[in-house]
Amino acid sequence: MTAPGSIEPTDLSPLAWRLLRIAAGYEQRAVERELDDILQAHISMLESGSRALSNRRRQTLLELYAAELSPEQVTAIVEHF
Repeated sequence: MTAPGSIEPTDLSPLAWRLLRIAAGYEQRAVERELDDILQAHISMLESGSRALSNRRRQTLLELYAAELSPEQVTAIVEHF
């Protein structure tokens, strides 16, 4: 099993991003309210695979979602989706 701290945000699939957000209890607009430089449209494009965010923004998103989940939950989503 991969340690959550060693997960590379660039390796996550669009589905994994969506599942992490949902599992963490965030709607797209809620993420926009939590993070100043990320818009709902960015989340939508990341989750559809039509656009990649900068590595810094993806890392920030991963940290936001992981704060609401156990390390095991994060790892399971990343490894299986």
